[in-house]
Amino acid sequence: MKSRWALWAASYLLGAGTAAAQDLVAVDLQLVIAVDVSYSIELDELRLQRTGYVEAFRRPEIVRAVRTGPLGRIAVTYVEWGGKAIQVLPWTLIEDAQSAAHFAEALHRQPIRRISFTSISNVLAFARRLIHSSPYRASRRVIDISGDGPNNAGVPAPVARNNTVAQGIVIDGLAIMLKSTPDSASIPYLDTYYKECVIGGEGAFVMKVSKASQFSAAILAKLTTEISGLKVSGVRPHRPGLRPAEYAQSYNCFIGEEIQERSIGR
Repeated sequence: MKSRWALWAASYLLGAGTAAAQDLVAVDLQLVIAVDVSYSIELDELRLQRTGYVEAFRRPEIVRAVRTGPLGRIAVTYVEWGGKAIQVLPWTLIEDAQSAAHFAEALHRQPIRRISFTSISNVLAFARRLIHSSPYRASRRVIDISGDGPNNAGVPAPVARNNTVAQGIVIDGLAIMLKSTPDSASIPYLDTYYKECVIGGEGAFVMKVSKASQFSAAILAKLTTEISGLKVSGVRPHRPGLRPAEYAQSYNCFIGEEIQERSIGR
């Protein structure tokens, strides 16, 4: 038989857990923006990416998309990644032009950084932890990941993708395909790799950028689509036993790891 102390402690912890859940701020969307800053991306491309996101959150289209939701507010965090991931900006509530502008200004002030290797799986795991530990709760949770190459560190990308999707989180992709002559770390048709090996969840989609001039428009279109949730990235509340989507079995999702292994073996 449990002691009075044990019963009181259990009751206290249950009450504390309920209070903690009640303290979470309800939003329409939790969005993790995960931007590739690996060394395969040139410095001018890094600046183009950063500028694209800064400009997007200064645009009225973002606020209009936010206001389409039932609550009219979302939570956003900005992450940069290579072999590891760094949370550049904390979770931020976006509900009007002022809060969106503050997010843009905070991002604009951040230094440009670079990180070795390309681990899509590591950044997906990092983003999942950010979502689960955030002070917000939402019916839709999306990881917006951009990159210019396949996974070459950590566990294979499909393993991380399947785990993420099974937790009711959608992964959308932005494939950066600016190189006219692929280097040793890149692959042709990166958008196909993202489609088959990276994105997942209900309504997941991939966009590609093949010209530097397309960056800003692509980023704005991607963000407004994700935020509005009218066409893609809708996700029902997580159900036990949720099965990941089926993917083409013939595509080689280990191509990045194979390229890395060949470079080491020279």
